[in-house]
Amino acid sequence: MKANSKTVVHNAASDDPYDSKKYQYFSLCLLMTAYVFNFIDRQILSILQEPIKEELLLSDTQLGLLTGFAFAVFYVVMGLPIARWADRGNRRNIVSLAVGIWSLFTALSGLVTGFFQLLLVRIGVGVGEAGCSPPSHSIISDIFSRYERATAIGLYTVGVNIGVLLGFLAGGWLNEFFGWRVAFFAVGIPGVILAICIRVFLHEPKRGRTEPETMQETGAPAPSLGFVFNKLWRLKTFRHMGAAAAFIAFAGYGLLNWLPSFFIRVHDLSTATVGTWFALILGVGGGLGTWFVGYFSDRFGRRDERWYLWITAISIAVYLPFLIGIFLVDNPTLGLMCYIIPGIFLTTYLPPIIAVTHNLVPNRMRALSSAIVYLILNLIGLGLGPLSIGFISDLLTPSLGNDGLRYAMLITIPIAAIMGIVHLLLAAKSIRKDIADQGEAI
Repeated sequence: MKANSKTVVHNAASDDPYDSKKYQYFSLCLLMTAYVFNFIDRQILSILQEPIKEELLLSDTQLGLLTGFAFAVFYVVMGLPIARWADRGNRRNIVSLAVGIWSLFTALSGLVTGFFQLLLVRIGVGVGEAGCSPPSHSIISDIFSRYERATAIGLYTVGVNIGVLLGFLAGGWLNEFFGWRVAFFAVGIPGVILAICIRVFLHEPKRGRTEPETMQETGAPAPSLGFVFNKLWRLKTFRHMGAAAAFIAFAGYGLLNWLPSFFIRVHDLSTATVGTWFALILGVGGGLGTWFVGYFSDRFGRRDERWYLWITAISIAVYLPFLIGIFLVDNPTLGLMCYIIPGIFLTTYLPPIIAVTHNLVPNRMRALSSAIVYLILNLIGLGLGPLSIGFISDLLTPSLGNDGLRYAMLITIPIAAIMGIVHLLLAAKSIRKDIADQGEAI
């Protein structure tokens, strides 16, 4: 069935609250706030890991396990059944429950006395956070039309930058004055209140409400995980986008989780100083960069879908020289200034990749398709990025001292970023055909 059928026009007198643009953006703000807390609670450990390492006597490999692999495995393992549930059930309730769970476990992080206790509560955070983005992406794609989605998902993804801003700022300064345990309590408890607000104020949208009539699937059963994965994996565009997401996430999470320790350990800066710099760079600059790439991806993508991936590749190519410079300069202020450009573009890859993935599948596959993207980028990027850097740092530290961390990051992160660019350009070669074929297939 052709994808150019007439789009459903919602009656102005209908009871659908999403006919109001104000409510559309109110709902988007609620979901973005959930994503803000998602990254506050996920990322706060990276600014606190040096004092935690000293008190709990942890190795860099253990820190990499806590911030990467252990979190990522449970995040992706739980993310798939939760996404399947989201394609069948009430997505609003899933998001609300997820926020409550991860916030509770974040607060419990302030009570741990050893590595295994901290490992267990971080697993709890990962399980809770697995229920945030797939149902949220699905809701957003039912609120906003095809050529608004990258912008809307871009605004949602700005939650990463705001969350990192608040996580680094709150974690850095609370640790300076009250210690790392209080920092976990302070960011965990408000999330429980947010979970209640989402349950009360967010409405579940009708599935496929922004699609042409023939593309709506009201009452249709949600397909299985295997079906969705096979559908996506047959597409050359998705295979290369998945590889690109994995490599870029490897570089991004490796940088995000270890760069604070690099400046604290190698340049002897305080958690408050590093937290303030990172909050401004990633929160303000990164938020603008994410919005910029999402907006211009939609704008140019209307003319040619390849721009969704070209713009992302260009943004990585722009920050790559500055990324390398961080580890080659000896002046900490100059190193932090080198981080400004990478910080602006660090998370810009995600909105275009999610938007393209959603354009490749029908609406009842969107939560699962998001979960599959997150499985790839989190298992490889988040799972192996911080862990690999921590492991290499432990190997190099006996001979290089604190510079072991410097060279562990310099060896791994730029190479991963370059591989991400290569796969984005390869994905762009087939994107127009694959999206056109999807329209014909529905």
